Amino acid sequence: MDAEGTPALTGVHPWAWWCWAIGVGIAVSGTTNPLLLALIATAVIVVVMLRRSEAPWARSVRAYLLLALFVIGMRVFFRIVFGGGSGEIVLFTLPSVPLPDWAAGIQLGGPVTAEALVGTLYEALRLAVLLLCVGAANALANPRQALRSVPAALYEASVAVVIALSVAPQLIESLARVRKARRLRGDRATGLRAVGRIALPVLADAIDRSLALAASMESRGFARTRGLPTHGTLPVMLVASSTATLGVFLLLSTDHWQLACGLLAGGAVGVAIGLRAAGARLRVTRYRPQPWRPADTVVAATGPLTAALVLGLGWLDPDALSPGLAELLDPQALFPSTDPLQWPAVTAPMLLAVAFALAPLPLTAARRSATVASTRNDTRVRLLRAQPTPSAHPEPT
Repeated sequence: MDAEGTPALTGVHPWAWWCWAIGVGIAVSGTTNPLLLALIATAVIVVVMLRRSEAPWARSVRAYLLLALFVIGMRVFFRIVFGGGSGEIVLFTLPSVPLPDWAAGIQLGGPVTAEALVGTLYEALRLAVLLLCVGAANALANPRQALRSVPAALYEASVAVVIALSVAPQLIESLARVRKARRLRGDRATGLRAVGRIALPVLADAIDRSLALAASMESRGFARTRGLPTHGTLPVMLVASSTATLGVFLLLSTDHWQLACGLLAGGAVGVAIGLRAAGARLRVTRYRPQPWRPADTVVAATGPLTAALVLGLGWLDPDALSPGLAELLDPQALFPSTDPLQWPAVTAPMLLAVAFALAPLPLTAARRSATVASTRNDTRVRLLRAQPTPSAHPEPT
């Protein structure tokens, strides 16, 4: 932070954090191993706690953690209430409630088995870690700096995406500010009594911030065009998008991978040309854009590497591997059996995936809150010294 209190653009690029979080989320979607999911969740939380900034929106990971715990609890609760599933190990039995014929297939109460609960817990844990990945990206990536680094053609869509992603952090910031103001006024209400007193000020603050953002965007000429013609932009975008979609379909459903790759590459080139032509119509200015450095590339690559390792391990055929290699890699460990119950195991590739998720720690620098505080103090001292000192012996009037 400089002397004027403006944040220095020396941190990791926000889109690098999003690439890391999305890659880790894709890796999480490719497994139900609770040990691996717990290790990845721990790695994500450690990276957030050691690399987040002092901004209020950077504290939103706590809300996502509570949301993840709520998701796990609700999934397990509904599994218990709406039938415990099939299995041999019956933990307990709830009173069964008969339902009408139109509700066929739905069971209310009955025996609750360990196999069904464990399977539900695995799926709920995977969804919870996915939410943690989104929360980590929101806590680490500055949404305003991310908005500065998008192509001009995608500026309007990116504004909507950034605003949608920053809703939760902004609400958390407003909630913290309202609670602090009420504590300063002597309000000590907690629990459900405080919800009614806090909800309306938080809503009013959110509306005020929305109006201020709209006025700021309008005053800066948001989405103002240069008046260039757009005769061929839309057809090029439509043809290129259709070609790329056809290429993806052929790549996933047929063996004609040469044709599919050619269509996909041609569609990608056409989309790039169309975006460049569409972006030339907009008057987009950038103030102090965030530079993309080699360290940002490495941080962004750690997420896809984690996803490639986990997904590639899941695509391996255990029967096609040698006995020693199959025992070392053990692709089936990504999805431990729940019927019959099987204790999950962690293999060496899984630990390597966790190491990739932790890789941003040695690649980035920790935030120095003490340095920021000392800089603010030095600025205040300089301002005080610049003020005229009153005389010890005032002149008589």
